[in-house]
Amino acid sequence: MSEKKQKPHLSVRLNILFFLVFLLFSALILRLGVVQIVQGESFQEELERTVNISQPVEAPRGLIYDRFGNTLVDNELLFTVTYTNRNTPSAEMLETANKLNQFISFDIEDIGNRFERERKEFWTLLYPDEFEEKLTLEEALELGLSDSEAHIERLNKITDEELEQLTDEELEVFLIWREFTSGYNNLPHKVSRGIEYEEAALIMENMDNLPGVDIIRDSTRKYMYDDTLRSVFGRVGSIPRHSLDSFLSQGYERNEEVGRSYLESQYESVLRGRKGEIENFMDPGGSFLRNPEEKMGSRGNDLVLTLDMELQQKVQEVINEEVNSSSARFIEEENAYVVMMDPNNGEVLAMSGYTGNENSSDLDTFQLSYEVGSSMKGATVLAGFDTGVMPPGTGIYDRPLDLPGSQPIRSVSPLGYVDDISALERSSNIYMVNVAMRLIGYSPEVSGRNWPSLNPGFDTLRSYYNQMGLGVNTGIDLPGEFKGIVDANPTGPGSQGSFLFLSFGQFDTYTPMQLAQYVSTIANDGYRFAPRVVKEIREPQSDKDELGPLSQQIEPKILNYLDVDENYLNRIQQGFHRVIHGERGTASSYFQGRDYDPAGKTGTAQVTVNGEEANNQTFAGYAPYENPEVAISVVVPGTANIDSAGVANRIAEGSLDAYFDLKEGRNGPERPEGGSDIDEVDEDITE
Repeated sequence: MSEKKQKPHLSVRLNILFFLVFLLFSALILRLGVVQIVQGESFQEELERTVNISQPVEAPRGLIYDRFGNTLVDNELLFTVTYTNRNTPSAEMLETANKLNQFISFDIEDIGNRFERERKEFWTLLYPDEFEEKLTLEEALELGLSDSEAHIERLNKITDEELEQLTDEELEVFLIWREFTSGYNNLPHKVSRGIEYEEAALIMENMDNLPGVDIIRDSTRKYMYDDTLRSVFGRVGSIPRHSLDSFLSQGYERNEEVGRSYLESQYESVLRGRKGEIENFMDPGGSFLRNPEEKMGSRGNDLVLTLDMELQQKVQEVINEEVNSSSARFIEEENAYVVMMDPNNGEVLAMSGYTGNENSSDLDTFQLSYEVGSSMKGATVLAGFDTGVMPPGTGIYDRPLDLPGSQPIRSVSPLGYVDDISALERSSNIYMVNVAMRLIGYSPEVSGRNWPSLNPGFDTLRSYYNQMGLGVNTGIDLPGEFKGIVDANPTGPGSQGSFLFLSFGQFDTYTPMQLAQYVSTIANDGYRFAPRVVKEIREPQSDKDELGPLSQQIEPKILNYLDVDENYLNRIQQGFHRVIHGERGTASSYFQGRDYDPAGKTGTAQVTVNGEEANNQTFAGYAPYENPEVAISVVVPGTANIDSAGVANRIAEGSLDAYFDLKEGRNGPERPEGGSDIDEVDEDITE
């Protein structure tokens, strides 16, 4: 019996599917026909009458934290009045400025004689008839003047008395009008930042009567600890005109704000926020067709610094207290500088400067230089060791020297027999002079007045000084570093004395940062690390109290290594330890009872301040002696001859105490009373 075949059902299903697809395509074609043929003209008209204007929305800059995550620089949200000049006629601009003056005000007290040309231009708008009468059209034609030349001639005829007749209200309007004319065409220009909410609300209610005026959300820098380290952070402002093309090529708008100095400038590409955008949909008449669409931006990346704000504050307190109690010891203005860093990687922990009346001058720690005296003698001792002219253990008899071509040279007192370690302990100038003389082959008993060439001696000494950070750029990650005053090798009368005085720190000048790098190189057995104040770059976190994911770790940078016998640095370290712990050490009366076992070198350079004899007091040291974790340099210039090194030593003592006390416990840096400080807003008059 044959099997019965089943009828397949697949073809029926396919037919149904094909029929449905046919219906869908037919509907789509019909809809396209309606859109193109029936509604196409109306859609084209709507497209032509819709104007899309994209307005950038500034994003906040990245924050700045200290090494322990304390926020140092934040952003303060503001309401800001902007004005967009779309080739607006002068009369309309003046009218808008008058109306806006009802809601905001400017301080006119500081105008004085400033903005003379602009005030004259403003006067011409207020008194057009009087302005034209100063030089009639007929007179201008007779003189053969062009319109622009005639305009300038009329401006020159406006008198000071006429400008002084401007009322206070007119001057306020002038300052608003001046801001209107200061911006770029077709770009919003910030007229007044930081206005009150009530003022912003009133302006927004009257926006229809204020063409070109707008209110935006804005931010400015907020300094959580007032002026502490503020100069190091730098400032933010409009793009400098000389840098405009460079910034435009990087995608900046002409009216954007950028970092103008120091960290804000150095890390502009990191701190810059990713701006958002508001898309406005308007008809050709400027009326909004629908609500704007906003694309949110994002905050820039954050910087984590190597600096310790709590330590910085305590160091400042030590400096302020010591300088104030020692003000009578200064010849002129009180100055004092401290740099503390980790000698094992170059991280700057604190950098504090004091300039009269407790003004902070933290930048001066690497931008000003001084003769530092004996604190740099470790470099001279190393030069003697490594060149072989004064091997370790070599002794000399310390007594005053009166050499031809030089002023008399002596140590603080005749020290008798000293070797390298005791020369550091007791600060022998004569030992250093012997190193210098032997480098050029000069012997007082044999050579007499016949000095050999000094150039090899200058070059050799400075070569060793440079390798330890003295007289060269330290490589700090901040702009504007000064490498000190290092003159060309002097010649002529007195040059022999200059060469000898160089050997014990009284000729070339060095910055406090260089002195800290030098002593760090001794402490870490010969590695010269570039100082740095930025530790990490972090991605922004919504919670400002928490650090975001790590974007970049800034690695330590070794500039050079002292390729010398390890015993040489060991001998210098022993000498530095004896300075504090030896019976006759120059700092033996300081650091009593401290268990952190410091080592260091004092210095006193004899200088002249306004014709008076004075001293630069210095200290360079580190602790603990066996396993150094902090290095310090102190420079106190221009003190009276009394108390030869006490101010610098006491500042070093208090600063190291603060560092090790914080290891035992922290309370966090102290916020200033009355809140933190913010950037000056544009209500202040600037040229």
